[in-house]
Amino acid sequence: MIYTPPKLLTFEAFIEEYGDNPRYELIDGELRDMEPTGPHEAVAGSIAGRIYREILRLNLNWLIPKNCLIKPPAAVATALRPDVIVLDKKELSHEPLWQKEPIICNGSTVKLVVEVISTNWQDDYARKVEEYAFLGIPEYWIADFRGLGGIQFIGRPKQPTFTVYHLVGDSYEPRQFRLGQAIVSPLIPSLQLELDDVMP
Repeated sequence: MIYTPPKLLTFEAFIEEYGDNPRYELIDGELRDMEPTGPHEAVAGSIAGRIYREILRLNLNWLIPKNCLIKPPAAVATALRPDVIVLDKKELSHEPLWQKEPIICNGSTVKLVVEVISTNWQDDYARKVEEYAFLGIPEYWIADFRGLGGIQFIGRPKQPTFTVYHLVGDSYEPRQFRLGQAIVSPLIPSLQLELDDVMP
């Protein structure tokens, strides 16, 4: 049997072929199918709605785009597509690609990213934690509503878990929340949210 490595894509080729398709992202040249399901999208939409309500209530100069990619400057062939991303409007003028494509290159533009876990949970719990911290994104949330993550990430017994990664210095400090617990976000301390509220 001969092993055939997957065809690697450049960032430019990915944007041309898959840039408008919310199903895919690119990690180190490899195309990743994010495998969204109805319940996955329902959780992402519910979280986005609750964040947006706070943005309006607090009159914050932030926005939540419908579709957006993050191009980490240190990664040549990577285009990350968070399930929810919160951007600082005043920083968009410094984004070199924003006027033509919904692509963010500067971590200072991003206030928060949210990933809703599906079967490719390894990227969200490992690779993206490092990428988002390196970019200096203040908070990264992982909504693991089915308890799919490895036990090293969500513990035992495996159960629905919401993790808030808050940036301290150049690395994230994680805090986990289970069903019935109020989720605490240092970035949006007034947010009233429990994992129960967004379960499909």
